[in-house]
Amino acid sequence: MTGKPSITQSLLREIRACDACVFATPPLPVTPRPVIQASKNSKIRIIGQAPGTKVHESGQPFTDASGDRLRDWLGVSAEEFYDPDIFAITPMGFCFPGQDTRGSDLPPRKECAVLWQDKLHPALPDVELTLIVGIYAVKWHLGDKAERNLTETVRAWKNYGPNIIPLPHPSWRNTGWIKKHDRFGEVLEILKTRVNEIIRG
Repeated sequence: MTGKPSITQSLLREIRACDACVFATPPLPVTPRPVIQASKNSKIRIIGQAPGTKVHESGQPFTDASGDRLRDWLGVSAEEFYDPDIFAITPMGFCFPGQDTRGSDLPPRKECAVLWQDKLHPALPDVELTLIVGIYAVKWHLGDKAERNLTETVRAWKNYGPNIIPLPHPSWRNTGWIKKHDRFGEVLEILKTRVNEIIRG
């Protein structure tokens, strides 16, 4: 006899079927393809920005250079990263938002976070560590607790407790920022240790 679907399974189906931004103003400039990874057993939650072009094409989160860097930061293999019982990947926007006239990705769609972010927290009861990646996720999830900018928020990561770590986006466009802020290496050491403890004991 099949049991009742978990809240996460039900929620995943809803999110993957979402097309709310098609009817918004302005409408989503591409065909909706919500990208999310999670299970009710997920131990680490990653809240990033929104899929880029490569992720939109693959339908799998972080299948790009940013993903390579993020996995290096975490000290995990691709197999571990794409195990939903380990990692929930729930960005601020689930669909690729399109690009501006300079070819840069647009910000995550505002409709997405309002619809889904608050529903995801209770659906992921076993999460032990939440990584808040990039300014859009920081503003939404830390609110007034965030510092005045992303740099200062990452520097003050200890203020958010052992179960939340704010991070810059792993985009290669942030390479200059990473080189400039040597102390970010200390954050990565703590991050790798915490991730290793959670997934490997």
